[in-house]
Amino acid sequence: MDIPYTVKEREDTGLYNAKLGIWLFLASEVMLFGALFSSYILLRVGASPGTWPHSILNVPLGTLNTIVLIVSSITVVMAWASLKMNKFGDWRKYQGITLLCALGFLGIKSYEYYDKFTHYEVITNDGKVFDGHLVMQDTEKVVLHPGNHRVITYAAEQLGYGPKPEAEHGHEVEKAPAAHEATPAHEATAAHGAEAVEEHVTIARSNIKRMQNYGPYHHAYLAIYFTLTGLHALHVIGGALVMAYFFGPGAKMWKSEPERFINRIEVSGLFWHFVDLVWIFLFPVLYLL
Repeated sequence: MDIPYTVKEREDTGLYNAKLGIWLFLASEVMLFGALFSSYILLRVGASPGTWPHSILNVPLGTLNTIVLIVSSITVVMAWASLKMNKFGDWRKYQGITLLCALGFLGIKSYEYYDKFTHYEVITNDGKVFDGHLVMQDTEKVVLHPGNHRVITYAAEQLGYGPKPEAEHGHEVEKAPAAHEATPAHEATAAHGAEAVEEHVTIARSNIKRMQNYGPYHHAYLAIYFTLTGLHALHVIGGALVMAYFFGPGAKMWKSEPERFINRIEVSGLFWHFVDLVWIFLFPVLYLL
């Protein structure tokens, strides 16, 4: 028995089954991401003055990923339009470009994640705070390449040696020095168990009070960043897998049921547009504000 309304529109909705289903699914997705965006807003508004980090993400890479997804939105429409014009070869070309864009986006995002998990904040026993990418570590020492930014940690503030917030709410305050400026080489060697050698900072293990990378547990901002972008990346993977299936074994339907195949491509394209739209909101909220 044939499944009804796989090609023909339903009388009550004017949509075929798959299109109605994807719109209902996307409605639930809007509620999911809406809740997460609302959580971000509450965390951001409720943060103490000067404690919310800024400019710790790679804006050029985020911009590049935005361009990649915008291009993929164009190619996914071109792929569907090619099928409507009975140009199967053009559909393969545009679908292939869309898949490459998806892989490119995931590759760039993986690099950003790697950068955060190799970026450390080290607090020493005497209250110095070092920040940078891990060069090497062993049982005796940790070597960092000094970073240009640092997340403000509540632990550091409570202990009285956290960075001072920049001017906010009309009050001028002193700006905290960069990590590699805070401890000159001779001072570090003589009194703090750390030394700067060729722009690297070496810290004795015995002098480390706390050491933590920039993972999701480091700060509320990073927790919501990894949650939102990680969930979005899972959607990118899911959409790419569906398109890859239609690009490969699923393409056989073009010969047996071309109209139904076109409908499936349209539905996958609608999901992909939603994925792109979510990133259009994520990029300015997380990277620019």
